Amino acid sequence: MKLKNVVITVAVLSSGCDSQLNSPYSDKDKNQSVLYESFTERPKHLDPVAAYSANEYAIIGQVYEPPLQYHYLKRPYELTPLSAATMPTVRYLNANGELLTHITDESQIAFSDYIIDIKQNIKFQPHPAFAKDAQNHYLYHAINDAQLTTVNAIGDFAQTGTRELIADDYVYQIKRLANPKLQSPIAEMMKNYIVNFEKFAEPTEFGAQVINRYQYRIRIKGKSPQFMFWLAMPFFAPMPWEADLFYNQSGLRDKNITLDWFPVGTGAYYLTENNPNRRMTLLKNPNFHGETYPSEGEESDVEKGLLADAGKPLPFIDKVVFMLEKETIPYWTKFLQGYYDLSGISSDSFDQAVQFTGSGGVALTPSMVDKNIQLQTSVTLSDYYLGFNMLDATVGGLNESARKLRQAISIAVDYEEYISIFMNGRGVPAQGLLPNGIFGYADDAEGINAQVYNTQANGIIKRKSIDEAQALLTQAGYENGIDPKTHEPLILYFDTTSSSTDDRPRMTWYRKQFEKLGIKLIVRATDYNRFQEKIRTGNAQIFFWGWNADYPDPENFFFLLYGQNGKVKFGGENASNYVNEEFDRLFEKMRNMENNPERYAIIQQMQHIIQRDAPMVFGFHPKNFALYHQWYQNLKPNLIANNQLKYAKLDVAAREKSREKWNRSPLLGE
Repeated sequence: MKLKNVVITVAVLSSGCDSQLNSPYSDKDKNQSVLYESFTERPKHLDPVAAYSANEYAIIGQVYEPPLQYHYLKRPYELTPLSAATMPTVRYLNANGELLTHITDESQIAFSDYIIDIKQNIKFQPHPAFAKDAQNHYLYHAINDAQLTTVNAIGDFAQTGTRELIADDYVYQIKRLANPKLQSPIAEMMKNYIVNFEKFAEPTEFGAQVINRYQYRIRIKGKSPQFMFWLAMPFFAPMPWEADLFYNQSGLRDKNITLDWFPVGTGAYYLTENNPNRRMTLLKNPNFHGETYPSEGEESDVEKGLLADAGKPLPFIDKVVFMLEKETIPYWTKFLQGYYDLSGISSDSFDQAVQFTGSGGVALTPSMVDKNIQLQTSVTLSDYYLGFNMLDATVGGLNESARKLRQAISIAVDYEEYISIFMNGRGVPAQGLLPNGIFGYADDAEGINAQVYNTQANGIIKRKSIDEAQALLTQAGYENGIDPKTHEPLILYFDTTSSSTDDRPRMTWYRKQFEKLGIKLIVRATDYNRFQEKIRTGNAQIFFWGWNADYPDPENFFFLLYGQNGKVKFGGENASNYVNEEFDRLFEKMRNMENNPERYAIIQQMQHIIQRDAPMVFGFHPKNFALYHQWYQNLKPNLIANNQLKYAKLDVAAREKSREKWNRSPLLGE
């Protein structure tokens, strides 16, 4: 998943008080449990066929229900049924389509059938697309001009309806993924999985088939245990044909009443307001099918109180309001006043919130402790990296000169320093593609990037010196950073979307890293659309980008460097356009294996290959710092799931007591 900067804040409002004259919220919600979050940029897509960014999933993860989800409490991450009745049954077939009952050689497997049984009696949210008259005719599938004059938002329709979720809704959505007109970002990827994916208009040929009202099948090529992870993503959530037809009416599209604006699902919440200049509002789905809070977790979850609500019906919150909050200072002030109950920590407020201990750990400042604010940290399943375009004549290619140039740059770009200066220490320098928590990650000497770090006698690793980087640069043919063709400092180009005044210190820092080698770095800032176009066409030389795991498997990281995923040639996620035949061979062997010692060993080989070739400067894995008030309950970092809001719960009485204390008007006395 491509990373977006998403600022999340949370608050609950259930009762007003006249003494809180600075309250930013309306009194009309005082009798409800209302959760407040913030957004800085409106999500572009809320249609699950196209949505693929974190700020989009923050909304649709609460609305849509794919067959599977991740267990909220268990670690390592475990898939469990969501709208599916049970975990899918997987059957293997040979090239003739015959069922394999005894498999002695996995090369016999030509196809895998995922048989998915869905729960019965699940109903879609109330929506005008389902509304019918007494004669069972749809009310709004052929809207006339007179009706349009009274409609400006989804809530303007007088009637709504619902119906039961059926297997056809899942197959209908998979066909939408295959439809090139809808431009799903995973369409090319799914061609490699789903049989006859391009034949979505031919029901008998397409790889997804309805078996009966509550059962469907997806046939994929070969064997791929990792395909199960895709079934937990909104891409594979059910889509009712009625909603698609309803929103495709031109009169509604002209008024921005579309699937990209108002999703239609079976989840715990549904979107009722989408005002990009003010707020987005989710309401508890009255048709929600009765999921309960998990009754199992890790051993420590009992001590932390995370199982106190075991077996209770979800969700706990009646309403969720995403408030537009562009500036960090007002947002931080509201958190300290108790109007948001969960907060990240911006650079501006870091010293006010957190202090480093003598042992290198972190602790809350006394002012945070006085308010009973809690701190939770977690290393994300994300990569930020400095990519090289391997098609470039200077920094690209697998020849020894270009390889040593990239290795020298990898040493010189000091991401330990970057994390300290620009991230307040909230990050872990990357040794390769895999973050901690993903199978194959090695936290011992085997995992160290020996091209960039030296391991000292006491076991401590240290970034190699600039002298060592200069030696590599000389071997590359650029002694002291001089380009032998021009006899001037080598010039390299850095493409970025960082163009604001706030970004200038970072760009200056990058220039200084290259100056250590005598190389002149020219920053080419542009908007995101132009940046993406440069990446797609291979017109960037060096660039900064990030990736957030779609699912917790090493394949979802290594495919960023798989040759068949090259951005320019194949339109895939390999933005570096890296091709190494040995790496690709190992990737193809590793990608569909079960987690076992053999897979682990192959992963280490792959890491060593890309550490040597250096198609990117492995940057860092961000570390999340979350602050929350003592009344926030059931908070546990889940770095892969996107439907966590249904588990959130707050002690409203405790919150109100603190808000009264922190926001009493001086006019009313102490």
